[in-house]
Amino acid sequence: YCFSFLVFYLVMIYSDYTGYPFPTAPPVDPFAKIRVDDCGKTKGCFRYGKPGCNAETCDYFLSYRRIGADVEFELSADTDGWVAVGFSSDKKMGGDDVMACVHDDNGRVRIQHFYNVGQWAKEIQRNPARDEEGVFENNRVTCRFKRPVYVPREETIVDLHLSWYYLFAWGPAIQGSITRHDIDSPPVSERVVSIYKYEDIFMPSAAYQTFSSPFCLLLIVALTFYLLMGTP
Repeated sequence: YCFSFLVFYLVMIYSDYTGYPFPTAPPVDPFAKIRVDDCGKTKGCFRYGKPGCNAETCDYFLSYRRIGADVEFELSADTDGWVAVGFSSDKKMGGDDVMACVHDDNGRVRIQHFYNVGQWAKEIQRNPARDEEGVFENNRVTCRFKRPVYVPREETIVDLHLSWYYLFAWGPAIQGSITRHDIDSPPVSERVVSIYKYEDIFMPSAAYQTFSSPFCLLLIVALTFYLLMGTP
């Protein structure tokens, strides 16, 4: 009798009364799309590409916002490899703290920490990222993560309460390892960025910079005037 009671007791503990011995795991939430209508209001954004592009159509997109003692970053780029942001004391590559979202051969997007040594990136095992999530869809790498505003003094991890130039880069990956970025001169923020100031900044890609330059506009106007007036 005691043995039967013990068996019944154990079954009652480990059963959910529906005939299944263990509860099923809750479903994994899908990756929430990046909201661009919050840009310049509740978060800061950088867009690089075609005028009017968003997080799903820009060549490169980054947002940042403060959440308590953390800063949440969202990155997205038109690539099947990796997308990254670097925090630099100048506008040049070298001596920079870099966070990268890397699409590996298993289809996952992992957040990795790097430090630029000269013109190449060295992976750093100490990774300040947390609450990481990422997805590879429509030939785009997109990710979201947090990292602390304040960190102990260390060369490879900067304090985000200070202002830094932001370096934007993306490119291919081979077996989950990043390779050279897609363009020779990746975009850089015009001035240092403060996480306490939310702006929505657009930077035209090379295809649109040509036609937006003052010299080109003047040349187009001159040619148009010449054609309309005709040659003497």
